[in-house]
Amino acid sequence: MLTYRSRPALFPAVVLLLVTVANAPAQTGPQQPAAPGPMSDTNIHPRGAFQNARLRFEKGKKGHVAFIGGSITEMNGYRPMVMEILQRRFPETEFTFTDAGIASTCSTTGAFRLRDQVLRHGPVDLFFVEFAVNDDQDAHHARRECIRGMEGIVRATRLHNPKSDIVITYFVNPEMLATCQAGKTPLSIAAHREVAEHYQIPTINLAQETADQITAGKLTWKQFGGTHPAPHGNAICAAMIDRLMTLCWSTPQPAEATMANHPLPEVMDANSYFRGRLIAPDGAKLDDGMSVQVPNWSKLKGSCRSRFSQEKLLCGEKPGAAYSLDFEGTAIGAFILAGPDAGIVETSVDGAPYKQINLLHAYSKGLHYPRTVMFETDLPPGKHTLRLRISPEKAPQSLGHALRVLYHVVN
Repeated sequence: MLTYRSRPALFPAVVLLLVTVANAPAQTGPQQPAAPGPMSDTNIHPRGAFQNARLRFEKGKKGHVAFIGGSITEMNGYRPMVMEILQRRFPETEFTFTDAGIASTCSTTGAFRLRDQVLRHGPVDLFFVEFAVNDDQDAHHARRECIRGMEGIVRATRLHNPKSDIVITYFVNPEMLATCQAGKTPLSIAAHREVAEHYQIPTINLAQETADQITAGKLTWKQFGGTHPAPHGNAICAAMIDRLMTLCWSTPQPAEATMANHPLPEVMDANSYFRGRLIAPDGAKLDDGMSVQVPNWSKLKGSCRSRFSQEKLLCGEKPGAAYSLDFEGTAIGAFILAGPDAGIVETSVDGAPYKQINLLHAYSKGLHYPRTVMFETDLPPGKHTLRLRISPEKAPQSLGHALRVLYHVVN
């Protein structure tokens, strides 16, 4: 039996409740992938004690499985395939599946929305994380930002439930593919791998597997399907995850085996976003020219994705419009929609000199693009006050001075 339950939340994740019975047929989604070809275990990396989820599913007959990432997670791709694999492996287990994939978002945004999008649904038993492509091509993160986002997700999850098993998967775009074929490691993958090694988390290097198969003439980029993989490309990823489970879960467990807490090592970066949280836009103190409202998208150039179209945003469109926000933490930023009219803002924390931040993104030309911009990231712990105003300056490519805030993000 398959039922759906919607959660009333901003950019709402859909939580899927799957109740399976013994010998029930696997649910089949719209994608019907061809069986992936033979693969080696070279790009599957088991690490640590990856047994808690198995014990939970086998003995407890229940399981909360979550997925977080960008459009690759949001699409009807590897995620529903992995859901079917788990149902096949554990036909008597009642699963709750949380889909927290949001197109265009990077690991920074993921770390800040983790609490509301995933953890509030309860402790996670098995967590699949995918952000390598978006950290590369959307956010253009440096190593520090890749680590702060990914460590934020991993550490916050383990603090919430020390028994959580996690799998990090690296998908691939054309530039990353070329890097892998040249025998090098894309920056985002290298940074995420550092986090995985530090916390002893299994990884699926789909990027390198794809490069190896293409180089060997076993696969083409067209067959794989591109940055947003076709069914065949998603099936390769799902098969690698299935193989990881076989490698780790084939040996029978002793009858007395119990779930154990994962070790929590020293933090890699003290300012990683594991304390990340969202602050609703109505938490700010608004001056003239700022308002909290649902924008009239029909009168604005550029498309707005449906998940955001009815949300109230903190909005300002004229130079000089300003607001203040009191917060407590070491970092402050905003999760915004940056469209063709995105402007430049000037920010000051605790009376420091103002800094300019251009909100326009390379993908803003035809889309009100969801992105997280950080204003300050290395503040001393404690209470602070943000002051933000819209600059009279703007990027040459921008049509205006607009600011539209979905949430403020605080670490």
